[in-house]
Amino acid sequence: MFKSSLRATASVLILSSLTLALPAAADDAADAGDVREVIVMGKRVIREFAGATGLDLSLRETPQSVTVITAQQIKEFGLSDANQLLDTIPGINVVPAETDRTYYNSRGFEITTFQVDGVGQPLDWGLQTGAFDTVIYDRIEAVRGATGMMTGTGNPSATINYIRKRPTKDFRANASVGYGTWDNMRLESDVSTPLNADGTVAARFVYANTDTESYLNYYGVNRNVYYGVVAWDITPRLNFTAGYSQQDNLATGNNWGALPLVYTDGTPIDYDVSETTAAPWTFWDTFSKTSFGELSYKFENGWTIKGIYTHKDLEDKAKLLYAYGNPDPVTGLGVGGMSGYYPSELKQDMFDVIVNGGVSLFGREHQVVAGLNTYESKSHKWEAFADMFAYDAYQGTHIVAPSEPTYPDTYLAEDITDKLTRGYAAIHLNISDSLKSVVGFNAIKLETTGESYAVDASREEEAVSPYVGIVYDVTPNASLYASYSDIFNPQSEGNFDGSRLPAAKGKSYEVGVKSEWFEKRLYATASVFKSEQYDLAEYAGFNPDTGKSYYIGIDTFVKGYELEVAGKITPQWTVNGGWTQMSIEGQDGNDVRTYIPRKTLKLSTTYSIPELRDLKLGGSVRWQDDISTTDLGYTVTQGSYAIVDLMGRIKLTDKVGATLNVKNAFDEKYFGSLMWSQSFYGASRSVMVSLDYTF
Repeated sequence: MFKSSLRATASVLILSSLTLALPAAADDAADAGDVREVIVMGKRVIREFAGATGLDLSLRETPQSVTVITAQQIKEFGLSDANQLLDTIPGINVVPAETDRTYYNSRGFEITTFQVDGVGQPLDWGLQTGAFDTVIYDRIEAVRGATGMMTGTGNPSATINYIRKRPTKDFRANASVGYGTWDNMRLESDVSTPLNADGTVAARFVYANTDTESYLNYYGVNRNVYYGVVAWDITPRLNFTAGYSQQDNLATGNNWGALPLVYTDGTPIDYDVSETTAAPWTFWDTFSKTSFGELSYKFENGWTIKGIYTHKDLEDKAKLLYAYGNPDPVTGLGVGGMSGYYPSELKQDMFDVIVNGGVSLFGREHQVVAGLNTYESKSHKWEAFADMFAYDAYQGTHIVAPSEPTYPDTYLAEDITDKLTRGYAAIHLNISDSLKSVVGFNAIKLETTGESYAVDASREEEAVSPYVGIVYDVTPNASLYASYSDIFNPQSEGNFDGSRLPAAKGKSYEVGVKSEWFEKRLYATASVFKSEQYDLAEYAGFNPDTGKSYYIGIDTFVKGYELEVAGKITPQWTVNGGWTQMSIEGQDGNDVRTYIPRKTLKLSTTYSIPELRDLKLGGSVRWQDDISTTDLGYTVTQGSYAIVDLMGRIKLTDKVGATLNVKNAFDEKYFGSLMWSQSFYGASRSVMVSLDYTF
């Protein structure tokens, strides 16, 4: 009965949403914190840290493409994890290679640079293990193109900056509960309160739980997220903030690798959407704990100095099953399996000092930022590898899960220490009322010592990368801009013998126009970008002697353009989306990295009807063109497809609201990734209903 009611309600929403033709953006509300003006898509954004430069710049003043997703957008469209959220951002592709291991790419390259509150989280390598919950973040900023000056590496893809929720000086609280397809249960609570009469000490506490089965056989996730933060205005100029977050992500029935795509004769295998190479006894549990402390002081002349210390403990426990080979089309035989038990731990310590302020030169005021960052991580990985075995058979296109093997004792397979030191500085030159420029540099030194799977992983690399950007206001509502950055991109991948590849190097360029319309409610941009990267790691095969994948360095050349629009067409109608088109070629001019779509479209929209209990209807579409890979030398193609999501929200009382989200409304069947010569299908249609209460 419950699911039938959901389907009926979804049908009404689908019919209603078909009347809407354009995409959507965030509302005008964002929580307070360190943002000195409200974040609005298309409006002026002033923040303490900008992902591209570290300077306090508006979207118009930033000489790169920037997209901001707010907490309101996250809530309305049910974007509870980072994969769902990043998949809505123009120019960014989410690549779920496995159920619990995800890659991201933009402008032809993997995203390996992430920040939290504007502070770089180096050496993450762009690989997300386990689902990454969004509940503790107020907004997410994506800066596309190379941002080496602020992040330490000049990867020309994008930088993702997660902005944490902060305490507010007044009391705020809300709680929500949601239930949907596959017994998906979601609980959230968020409380912010002053701790003394004048509000100089305030705290915020956030909790979320997701407990769900899946469209995939055997797969399920139970995820708990905890976050607490306290802010103390010691004096009007001196502030101390400390916080702690923890995420426990418990996944069962997860895959490692994915489905072979063709039979031994090259015939494509048509699986059910629910098919997986996993087994009921597989699991991948990830535990992430982060502690941070910030001390900032603002001088009377407007200069600010901030020191930030961050400590992270990451722990994995996984029992994994990998299927390799291809089945015979008649007997179903030919697929082998290997399994292992893989505990690991990673400890990271980061310390940042950042100063910024204004200077007077040639009769005009300019901004300056400078920073120093030190980072150290210690990685330990253990392994207990079981004997290889054969799958009994594929029964048609169904895979029979093998029994759990016996494992030997674990041994220490990796013991690595990474140390990174970097310094950077930039100035925002106010050359004239119409002409602004950003000039800066980043200097980085990276050292690695230790062994990984019996291979010496030692290295020492250093580089200095310049950054130059310029913005010219052509009219009061339109600006031209251009930027350039060197590329210095350290890599974790190894060649055939397991030794690490050197850093990829190159150059990145971007030019474009930014504009604001309808009294700055609507923000529109167009950009052209070009980059070249040398010795970029590319998957080359599997070494049977070591049981590991290996890579080679290739030269890669990308050029393309993007169009983006975000903001409000009318007070009730919001729009957000963009188009990206590019080419990715190797040194010989042939297409490379064909698993990355060349054309993508991301569009979403919401429309509010205040007189009908603040009814809001919305929808979004994600479209991409063909991608391909090879399996057994045969080309496998995923044709172009579109995924449509729908939402509706209404106030039941002054304090209670209800939201309905329909994901993949037309039940499109598609491979989520073709990064490797294996894949599995993306999620089928799902429905979720949520109730929230505001205190």
